[in-house]
Amino acid sequence: MNKATQETGRREMTGAEMVVQALKDNGVEHMFGYPGGAVLPIYDELFQQDAVQHILVRHEQGAGHAAEGYARSTGKPGVMLVTSGPGATNAVTPLQDALMDSIPLVCITGQVPTTLIGSDAFQECDTVGITRPCTKHNWLVKDVNELAGILHEAFHVATTGRPGPVVVDVPKDVQFAKGIYTPPQTAPRTSYQPKLQGDLEKIKAAVALMAGAKKPIIYSGGGVINSGPEASHLLRELVDLTGFPITSTLMGLGAYPASGKNWLGMLGMHGSYEANMAMHDCDVMLCIGARFDDRITGRLNAFSPNSRKIHIDIDPSSINKNVPADIGILGDVGRVLEDMVRLWRASARTDKKELYPWWEQIARWRARDSFAFKNSNDVIMPQFAIQRLYELTKGRDTYITTEVGQHQMWAAQHFHFDKPNRWMTSGGLGTMGYGLPAALGVQIAHPDALVIDIAGDASVQMTMQEMSTAVQYNAPIKIFILNNHYMGMVRQWQQLLHGNRMSHSYTEAMPDFVLMAKAFGAHGIRCEKPGDLDDAIKEMIDVKQPVLFDCCVANLANCFPMIPSGKAHNEMLLPDEATDEAVANAIDAKGRELV
Repeated sequence: MNKATQETGRREMTGAEMVVQALKDNGVEHMFGYPGGAVLPIYDELFQQDAVQHILVRHEQGAGHAAEGYARSTGKPGVMLVTSGPGATNAVTPLQDALMDSIPLVCITGQVPTTLIGSDAFQECDTVGITRPCTKHNWLVKDVNELAGILHEAFHVATTGRPGPVVVDVPKDVQFAKGIYTPPQTAPRTSYQPKLQGDLEKIKAAVALMAGAKKPIIYSGGGVINSGPEASHLLRELVDLTGFPITSTLMGLGAYPASGKNWLGMLGMHGSYEANMAMHDCDVMLCIGARFDDRITGRLNAFSPNSRKIHIDIDPSSINKNVPADIGILGDVGRVLEDMVRLWRASARTDKKELYPWWEQIARWRARDSFAFKNSNDVIMPQFAIQRLYELTKGRDTYITTEVGQHQMWAAQHFHFDKPNRWMTSGGLGTMGYGLPAALGVQIAHPDALVIDIAGDASVQMTMQEMSTAVQYNAPIKIFILNNHYMGMVRQWQQLLHGNRMSHSYTEAMPDFVLMAKAFGAHGIRCEKPGDLDDAIKEMIDVKQPVLFDCCVANLANCFPMIPSGKAHNEMLLPDEATDEAVANAIDAKGRELV
């Protein structure tokens, strides 16, 4: 090797060595995976180093969701390594999940030798073809000298612009072959260079439109969190400056604090009444890093019919995709918000009293107390369980993941987030089984934090085997199961929309979760009475090992409020309504406070 090659960091190594070196050079400290024949050369190299810690999961789907939890809680890319064939196909669900929720994920897959591709070899599949629709981009590497550059490019594509998953498919003979490794370039060679700075004239027009609003609302999404901590800070500053009410998608919770006085709660199918009604009646809507998906909009032709819409997004395909924008601003949320805050300070109105009638109306909606429920002294209501979990973990370094279903919506309604990156859930794909391995990934990234998966008894069984991974790696995740013996959301829809015909939504052979915890070498807790709940939650928190908490809740509780499928925001199904006196009190207590 000549001197020039040494000075530029270029050196000869095998393809397997290149994979491990690229991980190190891209700052990877942890990866999640499962070995197999087509990736054994890479695993052999992992064995001979200690810079990158490999977490051995029990299923490739678990590897993907763990990598998602790791990425969502840190802002770094999650990395997974799986073998060819079934290893790659088992990764499809987390890849699609990451695509829909904009999670940066780098998936490295093994492939049969290039000479056998297309021959139906053992454990062969068309990984690139299968994963093309569920990734931002993917590569099949046939030349070892291209491997390093592709790996570096994969990290760049996954983490820039709208984040998402990528796949690098590496045949076994390429892993054995020798070639020249090139370190990451200062300026990536990829043609993928997303636009970060927003158009200043459009931002000025947006600020002018906001300044004239009488009934404004800010609708924020996961893009604010993906943009980084500064974007969340700027969002909070903009809300304080304007005095506008703010709501959020499921994925955006925590970008603006739930304790903030302008917070309306989550919007959408199971969002708060005040958030949905304000979205419906507003005259100016500022959408920041959200994509107007169907769970937010309800019936599209009735969505916010009288508003002018400003849409900020880094993904050009999202703007005007579902809902036309009067002003579409393409750019990184953080950079656009920085310009917006600066322009508002320089030229916009400061008299928040003009918004008082709007806040007064919002106070009337808020007084309906749409998250209310009838508590019980005899059986644990699921909403009460979430409320007690929140109160007893408040002030701790806590991260929450969820599975998918009623428990997920109750968690979003009753567990309150004041910081970004503390809430990990499957929003777009709605993947049952996401929460447990996601909690594992979060715990690996934050070993001293309290990490809780708020789970349903049906969802949690889909990836329960990852409890074994948690035990192996001393990851003290807490799995808080709201056990109602039903697929709760399926049952609720069957009750409300299908004549109460509960077709296959009841689980007649529920496992004993306490015994299951013992079998895994974890700690099991069961609680059946409201009066015992606080002590049981405290025990769960204090135990320094993985916990399965079987919280036995009311079997037939429904999740309200709810916008039925195909209905508009102002057609919500609500629990009991508040009294006229409560409405008047709420206007006086909240309306004037907020101006």
